[in-house]
Amino acid sequence: MKRFYLMLALALTLAVTVTPIGTQALERFTFHMIQHITLLMVVGSLLVLATTEKLRGILNSNSIFRFFTAPWISFALYAAMMIGVHLPEVHLYIMHHSWVHYWIEVPLYLIVPYLFYFNILDSNLTNRRLSTAMSVILLWLMMVPETLTGFFIYISNASAYGYMYEINDQRLGGTIMWSGGMIIDVSWIMLAVYHWWKSEELKNE
Repeated sequence: MKRFYLMLALALTLAVTVTPIGTQALERFTFHMIQHITLLMVVGSLLVLATTEKLRGILNSNSIFRFFTAPWISFALYAAMMIGVHLPEVHLYIMHHSWVHYWIEVPLYLIVPYLFYFNILDSNLTNRRLSTAMSVILLWLMMVPETLTGFFIYISNASAYGYMYEINDQRLGGTIMWSGGMIIDVSWIMLAVYHWWKSEELKNE
């Protein structure tokens, strides 16, 4: 399954970077959001699920990696990036400087979620760094900045980005982030709840 997760992650990454979705992400807000939620909410998580126990052990032995995967550190990084890249001034700067988008923003869309989900989606039910119950709680909490960012973009009566996009394009992008993000979040929450349930079963044996 780990190989399948890796191949799926690579396929989705290519699907939103080298196709028209990726090439027009600087011009159409809808495509930007499709790329955004795919990399940030799906690919990063799949890469965690694809991580072997050997690699997980190597990464956990690195003090710098352990610092950035600390639950509240990775939560803060993820939430800050989620909100920060959609602040008008920041977003316009990125869109007007394509090198920032391709060489900084997109890589961060892969790295930061990997750090956030690394402990949350750990399939090991014993000797976890983060309890299964806390994993569920963190995923629920992360829904707040994700959905509110998309919601406020959607309800905006005027262009939030200096008329760079048509208002309908902006609203559709906000809808994708708001509703699409919630659907994806619920999927990962269900997996985390399953891990929690299985861990409780182990405790009762």
